Amino acid sequence: MQIPFHSSPRSSLGVEWELQLVDPQTRELTAGAVDILADLTPEGLAEHPKAKHELLQSTIEIITGVCSTVAEAKADLAGTLAEVTATADRYGLALMCAGTHPITDWQTQQISPKERYLELVEKMQWLARRLQIFGVHVHVGVRSPDKVIPMVNALSQYVPHFLALSASSPYWVGADTGLASARSKVFEGMPTAGLPYQLSGWDRFEEYMQTLISTHAIDSVREVWWDIRPHPDFGTVELRICDGLPTLTEIGAVAALSQCLVEQFDREIDRGYTLPVPAGWVLRENKWRAARYGLDAEIVVDEKGTVQPVRHAIAELAEELAPTAARLGCDDELADVHRILAAGASYQRQRAVAAAHGGDLRPVVDSLLAELRDDLPAAATAGVPALARDGATA
Repeated sequence: MQIPFHSSPRSSLGVEWELQLVDPQTRELTAGAVDILADLTPEGLAEHPKAKHELLQSTIEIITGVCSTVAEAKADLAGTLAEVTATADRYGLALMCAGTHPITDWQTQQISPKERYLELVEKMQWLARRLQIFGVHVHVGVRSPDKVIPMVNALSQYVPHFLALSASSPYWVGADTGLASARSKVFEGMPTAGLPYQLSGWDRFEEYMQTLISTHAIDSVREVWWDIRPHPDFGTVELRICDGLPTLTEIGAVAALSQCLVEQFDREIDRGYTLPVPAGWVLRENKWRAARYGLDAEIVVDEKGTVQPVRHAIAELAEELAPTAARLGCDDELADVHRILAAGASYQRQRAVAAAHGGDLRPVVDSLLAELRDDLPAAATAGVPALARDGATA
């Protein structure tokens, strides 16, 4: 089976952001995507070019076009977010993002009326119905299929870095899970999700996809939801490991890390270097540690069992990538990595809010609504109605 890889310009960038629709009064996830997206879609088009349905009717995914810089991607997202926010306000709904919703029961949620989602639920049943989870996906352009599989293998060693930095899902249906990222463990229940298989090249990827399709494990390559995967249609490597991020600032930080790593690997391949293929047991252990402990995790950094605080590993990685960021024009966004380390990841901020309110999780929802709103550039909030600007009421 041949799978054409539509090569992209070097280090081009695209971002997907899964947003939650919330009733500001009840703080619950609330269906509204069908009406909101219908109102937003320009006449003559089947769907909005940058705002899409997701599995649940309480979710809207916004996506960028093909961008050159992280700043361009952030501006693209901000523009679409302003459109969606203004329309959602007319339906009495507000927007926020985190890997899970702190209090809503997934059993109350309605599935989007699209054939692919209905088929997914029919096939996967409970595994699909409980996917009340939200992520950020970053695509970085790769010029050749010969480069993309080595990049997927090498990027997998940074799964704990991305997961710890983005972890935002400590709560599940009103309870503290004890994890920094419950989302990552919920998603691993899907048979084709989780860490990527370590393959030796594009030909082996094609063979593996053919096996999955011929045995009816999947119908198309799109159903392989690895934490890091090649995307043949877009000509990218897609990093899907991140929990949903509450702010554009945090999205910019993980996008900068992603773009810089792929750019660095591209240059190393051009110089004749062989990219590393980490041991599978190290990858599994480190992903678990990041999901459980977030920025407090100690990760395994070699096959001898040497460990290092993931917080230090992230800071060192950002320093190492600084010259690449300068070339790509994302040094400001890469610097935001250090600001997140100082302020705390979302799971830490959420727990701090809950602790300050005696364990009540409704203020956690309020804080997430406020974080998204307050981090937007002024131009993106111009004309946004009062409810969307002012967020939830006590």
